[in-house]
Amino acid sequence: MSSAIEVTHAPTVSPSGAALGADIGSIDLNEALAPAQVDAIKAAWADHLVLRFRNQKRLTLENLVAFSRHFGTLDKRPTASGKMSVEHDALPPAITVISNVKVGGKPLGALGDGEAVWHADMTYNERPPKGACLYAVEVPPAGGDTHFSNMYRAYETLDPTLQSRIRDLRCVHDASRNSAGELRLGFSDNTDPRQTVGATHPLVSVHAVTGRACLLLGRRRNAYIAGLDLEESEALLDQLWAHATRPELTWTQVWKVGDVMMWDNSCTMHRRDSFDPGARRLMYRTQIAGDAVR
Repeated sequence: MSSAIEVTHAPTVSPSGAALGADIGSIDLNEALAPAQVDAIKAAWADHLVLRFRNQKRLTLENLVAFSRHFGTLDKRPTASGKMSVEHDALPPAITVISNVKVGGKPLGALGDGEAVWHADMTYNERPPKGACLYAVEVPPAGGDTHFSNMYRAYETLDPTLQSRIRDLRCVHDASRNSAGELRLGFSDNTDPRQTVGATHPLVSVHAVTGRACLLLGRRRNAYIAGLDLEESEALLDQLWAHATRPELTWTQVWKVGDVMMWDNSCTMHRRDSFDPGARRLMYRTQIAGDAVR
């Protein structure tokens, strides 16, 4: 009597050829993943920092959540993530809507259609997210591209003298505004970086999985290097930001419907281009909880 043998396809990994990023193929995220497949994706994530899964147009939100859980505990969406329409009332609690679409004149999701400047997510918290997954359901015909930068290489390509100078410095990360520059509820509009309210992290952190050193810059606005004169702090941060966002350290994601992007928030930064407000952009996001910064 013969028995059926289940064949588990190993994911393919196709590096972008840039400073980071890789396409993962031969995977349907609607299907349960075998442990070997999860291990292969984790290894690719550690090597390439940003992963792209294309042609996932049938992906359900429940399966997006199930996939994301392979990589850690998921954060719940922020309570102020946008006015949800009736059709989104039953969203899983780990799903956040990222969209410029409005229902009844009110935003369906967060971040709208403007530019989102270079940042790492929520570094103003003591435990910033480990990473995130973003699933594209609707994309504009042009614009809205997402750019990623490799913070390992940003640190490794600094002049050794500058590496030594910043190795023990700590930076205060501003919690008052989001990546689109909008003032968060409950925060005052502070203009003096020395009065910044937010977590303080080392400028050079150590990745929890790889053990590699990388820059941890967070957001530029109101960032302040503790213990330095304001002028010195501003000049040093400007120098580091200009270096960390050089084109040779980056890779650009041009979105297609069905794309799922997964990035390591501990060792990357990202930004988003603006796009036509009359075009629709609808994406669903999960966020993987992180540990204390080392």
